[in-house]
Amino acid sequence: MNDKSLTNEWFIGRQNDFESSARSYPRKFPFALKRAKGSWIEDVEGNRYLDFLCGAGTLALGHNDDEVNKAMIDLISSGAPLHTLDLTTPVKDRYVETIFSILPPQMQKEVRIQFCSPSGTDATDAAIKLCKTATGRGTVIAFGGGYHGMGHGAMALTGNLNAKSKVQNLMPGVQFMPYPYSYRCPFGLGGEAGTDAACAYFERTLKDTESGIAKPAAVIIEPIQGEGGVVPAPAKFLQTVRRVTKELGIPLIVDEIQCGIGRSGHVFAFEESGIIPDVILMSKAIGGSQPMSVVVYDRSLDKWTAGAHAGTFRGNQLAMAAGTVVLKRISDPAFLSEVRRKGEKLKSALEALKDDVSIIGDVRGRGLMLGIEFIDPRGEKDIMGHPLQSGTIAAEVQRRCFSNRLVMEKGGRDGSVMRCLCALTVTDDEIETMIDIFSSVVREIDDEIR
Repeated sequence: MNDKSLTNEWFIGRQNDFESSARSYPRKFPFALKRAKGSWIEDVEGNRYLDFLCGAGTLALGHNDDEVNKAMIDLISSGAPLHTLDLTTPVKDRYVETIFSILPPQMQKEVRIQFCSPSGTDATDAAIKLCKTATGRGTVIAFGGGYHGMGHGAMALTGNLNAKSKVQNLMPGVQFMPYPYSYRCPFGLGGEAGTDAACAYFERTLKDTESGIAKPAAVIIEPIQGEGGVVPAPAKFLQTVRRVTKELGIPLIVDEIQCGIGRSGHVFAFEESGIIPDVILMSKAIGGSQPMSVVVYDRSLDKWTAGAHAGTFRGNQLAMAAGTVVLKRISDPAFLSEVRRKGEKLKSALEALKDDVSIIGDVRGRGLMLGIEFIDPRGEKDIMGHPLQSGTIAAEVQRRCFSNRLVMEKGGRDGSVMRCLCALTVTDDEIETMIDIFSSVVREIDDEIR
């Protein structure tokens, strides 16, 4: 490798030659990364970027956190095993104890934990297998807009049709229900009325003996939809779903893979509504930058036999050591208070920008999980009277942000929602830098459209 090869173009060209066509992020961010620290990443040409993607929310403490790195270095230096299947170790014991300590007090003594293969997708599949085994039932209820992974079972539970439409014979027996989305209300109502309609529909359908929907093995829900466009579930809706599933003896699975571990300003996003689920899915941030996923569930569901769910890499000791550091840091009330404060600061600035331009339709989210929905003010309107979403405009915003050294990802319907998934340790100065770049790009595009 010579100096001429040390360019973004050279590395991206090689990646295009040998990597599958399923690659996604390099198409949006054509650079090769060399180093990273905190909220900043640097490419092989020395360009620095403010990272508001952070491994799709995986890096809760940012890149290369000193304490996290020390925990991994100390483990490697100690001679401890790094790969242990599901055999126990002191590192694993501390990790499990830490996970249980961050749960709501009502759950801490009533749960079991299943270590899964490293991705969140496997946690989803494991939870579905668990609930089917425990209940003896075979169907699952999910929600429009939800995202639970890319495996055959997890993708069957996911609302987005783009990936699903070309893969036939996904897991059968999935019934989708409406999820409250005030700006694009599935009932055409919005606000409290839309939430009430979603609550009534859910309860009536599950309790109606003529609904045509059999009692499911589980209901799975994201307290804040991530890939679906950063759509928080109103507390009333989560409370209704919990009450109804409890009354009917249906396990409730909450998917906290993206919205959990401090991102909402609470340890878990469901906590704001005061509910207690039966099953929690965790991944991403719990491994402290290393791959890890687990399912934590009420011990009454523990009807599995030995080997009913497995995974070669479920004993990732580096992830457990690093994850212990992350879990202890993010569960500190002072840390969570700062996440909420910084989230409000960012959200307020984005809402002010929305009021000044014509291409932002909605700003929403909680804590440091925020979404900005882009619209085409010149186009048609939906049943709510809002201009239709514009993935084209959002993509141009993303492209120009990248050109100005800000990395952000899209999501939502037609890729119309720009999402903030920055490190929870992001500083006020970094937030202001993001606001400056993002606002400048949005105003520039808005002026061109007008």
